Amino acid sequence: MTDKALTIGGLETVYDALATAIDQAGADKAELFLVKLALLQAQALGDATRFQQQVDTALQDL
Repeated sequence: MTDKALTIGGLETVYDALATAIDQAGADKAELFLVKLALLQAQALGDATRFQQQVDTALQDL
């Protein structure tokens, strides 16, 4: 498996796309959208252990 890191510009593009999609989903569907997106990304990642590590990292410093 090859790790591909996004540039700062790439991360900004992803952030903008995510923020726009959350707005489109609306407050009442934002949580459902994020869960669906996470599951799709887990499938694309193809590694449950790595996904769990990312979940743990995302929970830090909330």
